[in-house]
Amino acid sequence: MKKLGIVITDGVGFRNYILSDFLIEAEKTFDEVVILSCLPAEIYADHIIKSRIIELPVFIEKFPTWFFRKAKEVAHLKLHQNNNFGIVDNYNANRTVAKNPRGIATRFIFKLTALFYSENCIQGYSNWQQFTFKNYNVTKAYKKLLHEEQFDLLFFTHQRPPFIAPLAYQAQKMKLKTVSFIFSWDNLASKGRMAAEFDYFLVWSDLMKKELLHFYKKVQAKNIEVVGTPQFEPYVLDRYYVNKEEFLLKFELDPLKKIICFSCGDSSTSKNDELYIETIASAILEKKIPDVTLLVRTSPAEDPIRFALVAEKFPFVKWNFPKWHLSRKGHQEEWSQRVPTVEDVKDLRGILNYSDLNINMLSTMSLDFMQFGKPVINTVFGTSENGLYDDQRFLKYEHLIHVVNSNATKIAKNEKELLTCVNEYLQNPILDEANRKELLEMQVSKPLDGTGKRIAETLLQWS
Repeated sequence: MKKLGIVITDGVGFRNYILSDFLIEAEKTFDEVVILSCLPAEIYADHIIKSRIIELPVFIEKFPTWFFRKAKEVAHLKLHQNNNFGIVDNYNANRTVAKNPRGIATRFIFKLTALFYSENCIQGYSNWQQFTFKNYNVTKAYKKLLHEEQFDLLFFTHQRPPFIAPLAYQAQKMKLKTVSFIFSWDNLASKGRMAAEFDYFLVWSDLMKKELLHFYKKVQAKNIEVVGTPQFEPYVLDRYYVNKEEFLLKFELDPLKKIICFSCGDSSTSKNDELYIETIASAILEKKIPDVTLLVRTSPAEDPIRFALVAEKFPFVKWNFPKWHLSRKGHQEEWSQRVPTVEDVKDLRGILNYSDLNINMLSTMSLDFMQFGKPVINTVFGTSENGLYDDQRFLKYEHLIHVVNSNATKIAKNEKELLTCVNEYLQNPILDEANRKELLEMQVSKPLDGTGKRIAETLLQWS
């Protein structure tokens, strides 16, 4: 009898592991599957057949826990900042001039970690972090839960959320084997420390495996498995397919026009999106590019209110506001409580399938569109000198250097370059096709078909 616990931390994890084939395959592979959910239990009602759902209590991080977590993360960035612009950029982004207690503490942390940032020091901060929350009521509740359930394996679908740390700590104390999936293509090469230590890791690609071994010296290669990512599996599942007629009808699109999809990032890193939409829309009006349909998909992580003025100015632009519902308010990371609908997965697949060209500011959506063979343009107009938000700096991030060097997308640094790229790709959509395929193989080293089954079978081997 093998029993699997699956920790779902957020709405993206819900999409990746509940709306893909993973849960179906896990229920076939294990004798019992229990979902430990950081989302409200009721959101699973239409998606679960055999598995049980346990809604985890919300972990509220107190100041001492925050302090040592922050020290651990800043020290990790300090340790790995040499020859890595993305890590340097995130290291500096953690600096603050705030005069509140956390602002003052952050400045002290920078002074502390400027001297003490070795791997042993990072482990020390982690131990102190665990000490601060080991007697929390929520940590005791996790201990009771794990004792009652007696899992053979605990699978964390995301390695970074700070609120998983007490659960991972209790599993470690009980010698319960843990696995984590590395959540996104940029998490290792530019982000801070993982929330906890894990016994095994699932990664997207051979490249990600190499990065994991580089940044976490104690991890052994034999404990890492390359499985691809369930993020893209719905694109090969029949239940999410929509035909072109349905798609065009739903979004009220002209069947005679080609479709350019601009996919937005969130406002924290993609601040120039309004400018990019306005540039494309103006070019359509001024006939600098063909008479196409511009379809904008906003970020599911936030309210699209920032685009209201652009939408009013260009009423011919079509919009897709992702149907992700906020399942809980007041959470310390409220964006994580946004949950996707089946309708949105179908909408996105239709957009990917029937758009002729994608434009975005260096987001993972580049890979989504490439799964359907579509050309991609990455817009980066901003520099540190021209008054715009400096998004060109992201070109120096490790995971995006691979994109730039691959020539799989076209990088547009100004309006003229953008319009040239748009016209080139609309005239010749197979341009750079071989480069796109090579980039996909580098970033996702396994086929989309069978991803859920591949993950479930790997977990069984480790249980």
